[in-house]
Amino acid sequence: MINPHDERVAFLPSISFFWSRSFLTSRIMLWTLLLVNTGGTVYGYIWYGNQIEYTISNHPLWQVIFVPDSPTASLFFTLSLLFLLFPAAGKPSAAYIALRSIIEALAVVTSIKYGIWAVSMIVAGGAQGDPLVWQDYMLMVSHLGMAIEALLFVRFMIFGRTAAVIALIWLLANDTVDYTFNVFPWLPKVLNDELGAIRTFTIGLSIFSLLVTNLAMKFRKV
Repeated sequence: MINPHDERVAFLPSISFFWSRSFLTSRIMLWTLLLVNTGGTVYGYIWYGNQIEYTISNHPLWQVIFVPDSPTASLFFTLSLLFLLFPAAGKPSAAYIALRSIIEALAVVTSIKYGIWAVSMIVAGGAQGDPLVWQDYMLMVSHLGMAIEALLFVRFMIFGRTAAVIALIWLLANDTVDYTFNVFPWLPKVLNDELGAIRTFTIGLSIFSLLVTNLAMKFRKV
């Protein structure tokens, strides 16, 4: 005798389906992620608006590019989704492969780094008495999402270790500019006396993000 409950279960996808290639690279999923990441990128640049204006008024103009960290990471990931949605026709040129590889590596390494960094700063601020509001919880969820989606999509990208190292160099250059010229993301006031520790944590997180990316790359063949 067939159990009707078993028949219903048979139609339910296993949990592994939700990180499978067929699900993650489906057109509807890629378009959904593209819209979400585009919206998050725009919101991120708006969120950094006051600091961008302050930097333009009080620092050399070239330093502005190093101010909006998370939205730039999100921008790189958005561009990476476009490569998946619109693959090159025919045999791609060396220039196309190089450009795509660098953008994808930047997308993954920076998303991991700033996804973890933002959550860490919010939690650290809250632990020292900074009152957390709903925007803080929204930012924690969205930044964790950045790191998770980067790890999920590594196996669908073409970049190698050289491009990943280039992404690390960009992060370390960003860290150097941030903490040498004081253009790092504005922190909760309760963390201002912890700037030295935050600088060390930030640089260490850049290296950690590369290591995690390299580990994730090894699973592309599995």
